Amino acid sequence: MENDSKLYKFIVFCLEHYRNFRQITAMQALLLFRQTGVFQYLIEGYEVLHTQGRDYIIADIEDFIKNHEIK
Repeated sequence: MENDSKLYKFIVFCLEHYRNFRQITAMQALLLFRQTGVFQYLIEGYEVLHTQGRDYIIADIEDFIKNHEIK
């Protein structure tokens, strides 16, 4: 249960910082993360990603979205 809590906090951290980076609303960020599979990416990559710095994580999410955008 404690690990789930850490994972959820990490996901919220990523969502909020990405939203601020892109200067978009929380709803826009949420939809973008859902449509491009970012949530699953963060869950699967949590063990490595959560050890990285904020700037690295945001850049990684940005790259992931660019490679998985719905056309």
